[in-house]
Amino acid sequence: MKNTMKIMLALLTSVSLVSSATAGELTVTGTAKATMNLISGGTLGALNNTGRTLGITNEIDFGATGELDNGMSWKYQVQFDPGASGGSDGVDDTRLELTTTYGTLGIYVSEGGLDVDNAASQSVYGRPSDIGLSTGMVDGPGIGGYNNIQLHTPAGLLPFDTSVKVAYAPGNDSGLNSGNAKSAGIDDDTFTGSSTEQFQIKATPMDGVKVGADYYSRNGGGNVVEKVVQQYEAGSVFATYATGPYSVGLSRTLVAPLILGSSAALNQTAQSNTGAKEGNASASRQYTNNKMSAAYNVNDALSVSIEVEKSKREKINDASQNDIKSQAIQAAYTMGGMTLSVSHGTTDNVGYKKDNDVQQTLFAMAMAF
Repeated sequence: MKNTMKIMLALLTSVSLVSSATAGELTVTGTAKATMNLISGGTLGALNNTGRTLGITNEIDFGATGELDNGMSWKYQVQFDPGASGGSDGVDDTRLELTTTYGTLGIYVSEGGLDVDNAASQSVYGRPSDIGLSTGMVDGPGIGGYNNIQLHTPAGLLPFDTSVKVAYAPGNDSGLNSGNAKSAGIDDDTFTGSSTEQFQIKATPMDGVKVGADYYSRNGGGNVVEKVVQQYEAGSVFATYATGPYSVGLSRTLVAPLILGSSAALNQTAQSNTGAKEGNASASRQYTNNKMSAAYNVNDALSVSIEVEKSKREKINDASQNDIKSQAIQAAYTMGGMTLSVSHGTTDNVGYKKDNDVQQTLFAMAMAF
């Protein structure tokens, strides 16, 4: 607790100094959420009596904004998240952005993903495959997993409120680095690769309609022995439509994992979802995800939704393939800064394993500040 207080005071002090020096403003926003998660099922009932969990999550964003003499504006933000894995005592997701008439230049550490694979979701609490149950679904990657630099087109420049964003991650470094830091280096870049790019485009072609797409490519990988057979790349498209109290969303994602091959490497163990060996029957060649969702605002306080996610895995040379299907119905009731939510759903073939079916009911109370 003492360390936590010291970190918060240090963050406030450092941001305040920057703010006062540049006539900026300090903001603190966040969410505190308590949940009860009930999970049952799984292969041979393996999850029975193990998925009854109470938990509390809190994320606090410290931000500072200011303007330069030439009209440019800047924004700094750092998140205090005690649950951040691999974080430095809970410090996570840092960004520094400079906005000009020509667009925005952003530097992001553990932040800034441009993937739109879930941009169409209308679920009032969260996507069925991403609310406390590890379904194993391989989804579209975001460059926010690596420290990256981005350029964004200025608002209003293109027709239909179109925005274009380009991101580049040199070295595929994912460390929570401070200024002047030197990368710790990558122990084995066989699967990590040397750099990553991601592109995103979004537009509003007509009232109530939003569309967008992204493309992700990770360069390098492999070595003199294990050469690249298939480069890692992914892409998504989405569309949403809202009219009155109704809204719907659709998205489609394709993921092509890195595949390496050599005569000496055949039939080796697949490297999770980040890479595979050519000739391994259990390795994957491609994932295709389709998601559909709809929501209805009963009134200003109550909303309900339904979402279905399907992930099809194609293996290199094994006909034994089991697709994941995750679905949930949800309701959310808002009273000022408090939101009460409930979600009930099922996931078939968790981890792409046959008959590994799971049921989940989740209750949540969230406070926004």
